[in-house]
Amino acid sequence: MRNIQFFSTDTDDGVVSVVAKTGPGEHRRVAQISVGNAPRGGVKFTADGRGFVCNTSQNTISEIDAVALDEVRRIEVGHGPRGQGLLPGDKYLLVSNSGSNTVSVFDLELNVEVHQIPTGRDPRHMGINKSGTIAYVCVWGDGYISKLDVSALVDGDPQGVAELAQIPVDREAHPYSLGIDPSGRRVFVANTQAAYVTVIDVATDETHRVDVGSTGGRGVAFSPDGDYALVTVENSSTIAVIDIETLRVTRQIPTGSGPRGLVVDQGDETVYVTNFARAGMMSAAHPDFAPNSLTMVDLTSAPLDRDEGAFTYEEVTVGYGPCSVVMFDLDTLSEEDRSRRLSRADSQA
Repeated sequence: MRNIQFFSTDTDDGVVSVVAKTGPGEHRRVAQISVGNAPRGGVKFTADGRGFVCNTSQNTISEIDAVALDEVRRIEVGHGPRGQGLLPGDKYLLVSNSGSNTVSVFDLELNVEVHQIPTGRDPRHMGINKSGTIAYVCVWGDGYISKLDVSALVDGDPQGVAELAQIPVDREAHPYSLGIDPSGRRVFVANTQAAYVTVIDVATDETHRVDVGSTGGRGVAFSPDGDYALVTVENSSTIAVIDIETLRVTRQIPTGSGPRGLVVDQGDETVYVTNFARAGMMSAAHPDFAPNSLTMVDLTSAPLDRDEGAFTYEEVTVGYGPCSVVMFDLDTLSEEDRSRRLSRADSQA
């Protein structure tokens, strides 16, 4: 049995809810970790089980423990932290500060902010390429993607981080989050105020638009085979499925109301979606699903390349205002890390 847990960032409750996969098609909420006010964005986990989440209203990030399931510390960053990016090697964390229009470079060994890079107005979520040389940051307020050269961090030089380009989306589109496709060739950008997804060609920085039928783009993930981008569209309560090669929407998958974050479990080909909708925001797209929950969609239960057949769903309740979800596999921890964190968990009991 795989030892999988899902961490839902619940903005309105100030908690991170932990949902365990207890068997095929079986899930239960096992904990709620209290963090700061208005946590936003997905928890970023290092390989040894240190997790970090932004507290937007407190200008801090909380560190949580993947085994003890509690908050370890809070660390000051810039104003209004919202998005994060973890560099390969787990030494540096990037944090977008939506209130101070900067990106912080945070040293995870020293547990201190070591540099801030100016950006445009209201930076949000980001993605980092596999080699750890380029970061793409959604600048929500000014409608572009900031392309940062972060290769200097490989040599331990935070001061060497620099902006390479500002890739235009549209000032009125408000780019919110993005994902780099598994091949590394394209960046898919979810826009909250435009009825299209922006696609960036990594080699040229050229952009394309893919109509998804509604405003409210929020989260981006990819199918296990890497052939499709999956984009949550909050205002239509759907996941838009986009063929990565043709840039064509092949179908819309209904979800619970107000989908935002999503993550794909590659092991059993299931996508987990946070349903953010507050009271009065419920959608007719899938009225059987409650707000403040995770919708689980079995991606093998219907084809992704055409609008045919119905998908199989599950649901589990989390905290209020879930905006993001991530997965952590406890079996990936080394014996040393597992023992250290189990010892810490026992000491906190």
